[in-house]
Amino acid sequence: MPRFAESEWIANTDDVRVRVNTLEPNGGTPWHFHSVVTDTVFCLEEGLEVALRGPDERVTLHPGERQDIAPGRVHRVVNTTGRPLRYLLIQATGKYDLNEVE
Repeated sequence: MPRFAESEWIANTDDVRVRVNTLEPNGGTPWHFHSVVTDTVFCLEEGLEVALRGPDERVTLHPGERQDIAPGRVHRVVNTTGRPLRYLLIQATGKYDLNEVE
């Protein structure tokens, strides 16, 4: 399960989840995928990276930029800085699940 310094819920329904997450310094979520929902990661602060598999790529986001992650695609969100880092996460539309992978 992700290790967040803080998580602020904006909306949490059966089909849509919206929150501001704060990642620990140099921290990140585990590698995972979702079966149904699309993750939309909005960068709020400098130092955010989205790592993806299939194909492998790393996307550096700057404030105001976003990355959509399709259902089934393995990914993780990483804080590349030595300070806490906030980003906005929208997960829609459908039943939420989190499937961790190695």
